[in-house]
Amino acid sequence: MQLTLGFSPCPNDTFIFDALVNHKIDTEGLQFDVHLEDVQTLNNWAKNGRLDFSKISYGVLPLILDEYFVLNSGGALGKGVGPLLISDVVFQISDLSEAKIAIPGENTTAHMLFSLAFPHAKNKVFKVFNEIEDAVLDHEVDAGVIIHENRFTYHLKGLRKLMDLGEHWEQVTGAPVPLGGIVAKRSLPVELITKVDKLIRESVEYAFANNHEQLTDYVKIHSQEMSEDVMRQHIGLYVNNYSMALGEDGKKAVMKMLEVYQQLHPETIIEYNDVFI
Repeated sequence: MQLTLGFSPCPNDTFIFDALVNHKIDTEGLQFDVHLEDVQTLNNWAKNGRLDFSKISYGVLPLILDEYFVLNSGGALGKGVGPLLISDVVFQISDLSEAKIAIPGENTTAHMLFSLAFPHAKNKVFKVFNEIEDAVLDHEVDAGVIIHENRFTYHLKGLRKLMDLGEHWEQVTGAPVPLGGIVAKRSLPVELITKVDKLIRESVEYAFANNHEQLTDYVKIHSQEMSEDVMRQHIGLYVNNYSMALGEDGKKAVMKMLEVYQQLHPETIIEYNDVFI
């Protein structure tokens, strides 16, 4: 049986899914038609119900709950892993209500965390995450929200951190930051979804057991612009116990994200039943 599966080319996702999609584990007869795309593209596809299984930013989850379940395995949550607000100049945080801010996608966790910290900031520009540093450096915008590997390299370009939006989330909510998760179409049989969820966990476990000493070619080939050191930092930050299973803390963090979305968008009614498979 063939299923469609989408995730990003970032090292954390390729590290997680390598064993699954390259049959390093027994996939029990399942084949995966893999689509490697940036998270904003995957978010948009999820809103259209395009893929059977997909990585998504938790920021888009409220908009797709009628179409998808959240799986227990394969996601990215944790502490100290949130997006950063950066600029090439130092200015008062209070000035952000009028500042032009670059955000990595409209329906992203990064946007939601920024909105939680700065609910009155209205002058936003939505860009693909790897375009934001240049937009700041070219003074197209006053500041930007960065994610992924840019967390490790922004200072090399003379950019400065104005706020760690993940730390702000943790202080306000007391929960780990739910960055991205894996979702499955509700129209699929529950037994099939549960099997894929189990296989993703086995893929993560395989990666932890076999890939610590040397990164696989699958990870490297999709991260050609990164040094191996940055790839390892990326994986070390975003792949952890929550990637094997959300657990109660992880599920509480996701539910807190839904509550925050509801507070920021009171006009939207979100049904919280059956969020997880």
